[in-house]
Amino acid sequence: MKKVKIAQIGIGHDHAGCVMDSLLRQKELFEVAGFCVCKGEEEQYEACKDGVYSKAKRLSLEELLNTPGLDAVSVECNEKILTEHALLAVEKGLPVHMDKPGSEDPENYEKLMRTAKAKGLTVHLGYMYRYNPAVLRLMDIIQSGSLGEIYSVEAHMDCLHPAGKRQWLGQFPGGMMFFLGCHLVDLILRLQGVPEEIIPYNTSTGFDGVSSQDYGMAVFRYPNGISFAKTCAAEPGGFLRRQLVVCGEKGTVEIKPFESFLSSPKDEKNQMTDMSEIYKEEAEKGGWGYGADRKEYGPYNRYDAMMSSFAAMVRGEKKNPFSYEYEVLLHRVLLNACGVKVDYKQEIIL
Repeated sequence: MKKVKIAQIGIGHDHAGCVMDSLLRQKELFEVAGFCVCKGEEEQYEACKDGVYSKAKRLSLEELLNTPGLDAVSVECNEKILTEHALLAVEKGLPVHMDKPGSEDPENYEKLMRTAKAKGLTVHLGYMYRYNPAVLRLMDIIQSGSLGEIYSVEAHMDCLHPAGKRQWLGQFPGGMMFFLGCHLVDLILRLQGVPEEIIPYNTSTGFDGVSSQDYGMAVFRYPNGISFAKTCAAEPGGFLRRQLVVCGEKGTVEIKPFESFLSSPKDEKNQMTDMSEIYKEEAEKGGWGYGADRKEYGPYNRYDAMMSSFAAMVRGEKKNPFSYEYEVLLHRVLLNACGVKVDYKQEIIL
């Protein structure tokens, strides 16, 4: 099996170091040619250069894009400049793994997808829950019809960030909704399709003098129910209350917590996910106190399956299940959840 020769553009995204670590560890899949530090990332690089990046060669952006035999690029710079750097790679004819959610400019984002489609190049987004084993099981359950018609999805993704990080969110429309809520919007859109209406309720807690929208919330109205995404950066214990509840006419599935760490955080497979299933027929027999069937999924590493799948796409062994059109739709729906009005019901022609 041919290794994928890959390089990483940028170190500024929150997932950057973990993605690089995954690439370096999966030696049977990847040959890491190096990485570049983008404009505005020097301070961040100084803080992390003795870690995972000490194991790879630093290049200039020009050197990276012109690396002989390069097969693909991972784009891990700050969200503001993700799209423009991904476009540089695509214009060079390189498949791209690009972290979420892209820049807030819908025209540039659609230009990226249009260019990639015309060239037949993979653009793979870094939504790690797409590879979460419990989420994959949930998708199988829904596909089987066991839940019946879905009428509601409740999605939470919370954490406790310091004041400086929460104020940093102010550079994005919708703040926390753009930064982490994008994961939840992806799940809701995949589970229920295009909503009839999107109502953003993003706000600021105001704690510690922070003025950004560090509390994100959006409501999605469907013909048969209401779904919501909630994400807060000021919630003590929020990481372990990250959850997804999917309600259908025949049953309910709850994933909570989305991820918990094992005792050794340095282990490459260091996370678990809990999921419970409860179905109408059994619940009716068991009464209000009927217990759900709860299972653990893992251990796993949230980045390894994501990057190994990208390698398979680059080698032509696997088709990206997320089309260019879907990624554009998701981007439009997310922007509306962030309070930016974009016509997400307009036909997407790339």
